[in-house]
Amino acid sequence: MKSMDSREQADPPAADAGFFQTPHKLRFVLCLLLALATIALYSPITHAPFLNYDDAIHVSDNPHVRAGLSWNTVVWAFTTSETADWHPITWLSHALDCQLFGLSPEGPHTVNVLLHAANVVLLFLILASATGFVWRSFVVAALFGLHPINVESVAWISERKDVLSMLFFLLALAAYGWYVRSPGVGRYLLVTLAYALGLMSKAQVITFPFALLLLDYWPLRRLAGPDRDGAAAPTFWKLLWEKVPWIALSVASALITIKVEADATQARLPLWIHVGNAAISYVKYLGKTFWPVNLAVVYPHPGFGISVPAAVLSAVFIVGVSIVVVVCRRERPYFVGWFWFLGTLVPMIGLVQISVHAMADRYAYIPLLGIFVVVCWGVAELAGKFHLSVGVPAVAAAVVLVLLAIGLHRQVGFWSDNLTLWAHTLEITQGNYTAEDNFAAALIAEGRIQEAMPHFARAIAMRPDDAMATINIATFEQMNGNYGAALEGYARVLQFSKVPSMLVNARINSGYAHYSLKQYDGAKQDFEAALGLQPGNWAAYRGLGLVAQRSGDLRVAADDYLKSVQVQRSSVGYLLLAQALEGLGQNDAARAAESAAARGSRDLNDDVATVKQLLAE
Repeated sequence: MKSMDSREQADPPAADAGFFQTPHKLRFVLCLLLALATIALYSPITHAPFLNYDDAIHVSDNPHVRAGLSWNTVVWAFTTSETADWHPITWLSHALDCQLFGLSPEGPHTVNVLLHAANVVLLFLILASATGFVWRSFVVAALFGLHPINVESVAWISERKDVLSMLFFLLALAAYGWYVRSPGVGRYLLVTLAYALGLMSKAQVITFPFALLLLDYWPLRRLAGPDRDGAAAPTFWKLLWEKVPWIALSVASALITIKVEADATQARLPLWIHVGNAAISYVKYLGKTFWPVNLAVVYPHPGFGISVPAAVLSAVFIVGVSIVVVVCRRERPYFVGWFWFLGTLVPMIGLVQISVHAMADRYAYIPLLGIFVVVCWGVAELAGKFHLSVGVPAVAAAVVLVLLAIGLHRQVGFWSDNLTLWAHTLEITQGNYTAEDNFAAALIAEGRIQEAMPHFARAIAMRPDDAMATINIATFEQMNGNYGAALEGYARVLQFSKVPSMLVNARINSGYAHYSLKQYDGAKQDFEAALGLQPGNWAAYRGLGLVAQRSGDLRVAADDYLKSVQVQRSSVGYLLLAQALEGLGQNDAARAAESAAARGSRDLNDDVATVKQLLAE
């Protein structure tokens, strides 16, 4: 990339050529140090389980992803709007994980950590190349790699889209620097390819063309205005025209995102609340940058309870800082990092409210790079102004990085299991019905069902249309034989929820409740509706098989049981299949199904008892 302004002084080559002999060796050592530190501090997360929040629908319970890479998976990945997102490259990366590691969470956790480490190294190399400042770039990359606010993006398997889109975003930046040095069609197309892959990983990189315009101002110095070394600078309009194809990609991605997320929009609040929450969130992100404590998976949206004075003061602060940045832009062009922070956060700041979150740590993954640059360059300038020795800012940076590493280690610890994570979230947030839901779900996974119910009740008290709590309370009623109450709960979910996974669960559970009441027509309708929402759902196929077997149609029952075990290998499913095949006189096939059941069972007697209960008159 192009060099920095002539008034700036890069890290002296003599220092580079001392102990490490050449700048290339220094950069290699620093890259290695960044990668090893990042991997070492994040390594405990590789032993964590799947998170009980989105990981099931993204990976562990998703039949398309579990099937691994195939042409059918590729077609599905590019055409589905499941989870209200369009990110085919991310879907394919999850499918590749399943192909390589099966359903072990250790594999995808490890991949996330490696992707984050790669992003840290890439950021360092790009920034050092663009500015000429190796040590400042190293500290920026280290801040990015070790900051606790980024734990959510790395530790959450479902957020593969964060680390993956960032990788392509950085590759596109690197390709842009290559293009700027010697513009050409091939280099331009390489930037376009990397950016397109980033958009297909997560739409948050949609601000890429805007980010390039900022980089054109500083450090690339392509815009007229700051002092240059003589060459005529291209106009702003010429640089903007250069980016029209990339802007077109951004517009296309925005339209796709709006289309797939339209039906998932849950929060319908006045614009002034969105704007006020956005202003407050900007300030909170800054606060968490400099004091990264009380980091939560979910920050509940305040809704009409928003503090108007806080929103006004936050807006005044943002405008005030922006004015200072504009006034000081010539003397301190690195202040452009402030506008990087503001601009790249726009797609996630909540002006268009899709979820019920006020903000999210993962949204800061790219935007905070701008703040890190401002801080590092600003500290270096102050050190020069007060004629401090090189060791003073170096020691200060080392202390900050050590403290961040300690904070990172602590934050990673909260992600060790679902109970710990959600208990911590409940401790540091207020009115968090999502955390109540997921803490209760974690208790159920531990067999502590009675303990879970009060948390679901609290969630519904906070949000009466909470689908997850309603389904779980209805399921509890169903487990205790209160089928009427259960069916009422499922019916409420079908009325107020738009989330596909919730609708599928409600339909399937409702089908089994109808089945228990011997209302087989109702059960069949529910199972068929579930398959309409999620083709290939194994539980729906099993339910249809049970209904068909009740009606005496063993051939249809066997076909449905077979479809069920093809999607989800299950000892109970194979035993049901064996029963149907035996009734059809296909004894050899029945014995094969029984053998498959025995091979996959942890407790065959328990599975046999379950089958008898399902088929009991």
